[in-house]
Amino acid sequence: MRPAFLPELVNDPFGDPALFVDLMFEGRALLFDLGDLHALSPRKILRVTDIFVSHCHMDHFMGFDWFLRICLGRDRGVRLYGPPGFLTQVEAKLSAYTWNLVQRYANDFSLTVHELEPDGTLHRASFRVQHAFRREEEVSLTMHDGVALDEPGFRVRAAFLDHGTPCLGYALEEERHVNIWKNRLAERGLPVGPWLKGLKAAVLAGAAADMLIATPAGDRPLGELLDCLQITPGLKLAYVTDVVYHADNAARITSLARNADWLFIECVFLDELADRAAEKKHLTAGQAGRLASAAGAKIVVPFHFSPIYRQREAELCAELAAARQVGYQGSSLPS
Repeated sequence: MRPAFLPELVNDPFGDPALFVDLMFEGRALLFDLGDLHALSPRKILRVTDIFVSHCHMDHFMGFDWFLRICLGRDRGVRLYGPPGFLTQVEAKLSAYTWNLVQRYANDFSLTVHELEPDGTLHRASFRVQHAFRREEEVSLTMHDGVALDEPGFRVRAAFLDHGTPCLGYALEEERHVNIWKNRLAERGLPVGPWLKGLKAAVLAGAAADMLIATPAGDRPLGELLDCLQITPGLKLAYVTDVVYHADNAARITSLARNADWLFIECVFLDELADRAAEKKHLTAGQAGRLASAAGAKIVVPFHFSPIYRQREAELCAELAAARQVGYQGSSLPS
């Protein structure tokens, strides 16, 4: 079964945080954080439709300028999501440039920016190149259960975490995965092709069996095509970075990452520097491993290593792996 999304860190574990997630069947991609993006090809950058920013420390947000540079002149829109103050921070980035010649752009590249609040409020505003990126179309909405983006095939859920400033963790959740049995299509004289996207969308939306699906051989009822599909539970990916280790954060992280197929989690220091990690409000590798164990994550990908561990990254990975084996039981945090 081919996965619905393919994640890859843009940089090595010592580089700025940025996670590129290719939505394999959608012709698009998601981006988690905006660290240095120069290692990401323009072709991949132009696939990105939604960007989820944890917080606006420089190493998580400096890539905004490069992303903007690549997208200018393109007739497309991108949605961004971030913590309290995010609208003002994006506006400040845009207002740092002079836009007196925007009329030369034939296309109207736009940003739709969402600012999430702990009480579930979501503030949204638009910025368009043809309007010199003025802030406009402001509206306030309500999130439900932390869901920032909800689409037929997947959703992205946010959790508020503590880094001395509000910092968002994210979970990308596929509701169900629809795989195609090509041999069964062939038995019906049906080729693979773009029409399958409509078939999958109908299944994910819970359409009735008598709904007509446009196929290369004419319209067919959905019910006649169901045995060409394999429907399985969806995949889940969690992204957690820049958090201090305490009980409230631990509870929120383990809830967000519960049973994740992939957990991307920061491992900044070894446990021997736990005091330094607490001072800087980051996780150690051991803490990350215990959180991964508590969440029941299947594949754990550590990143955001401190540069003091250059040539010692194997020690961080080993400590995380050992902590996962030990795990943790009960409601209190391990030491």
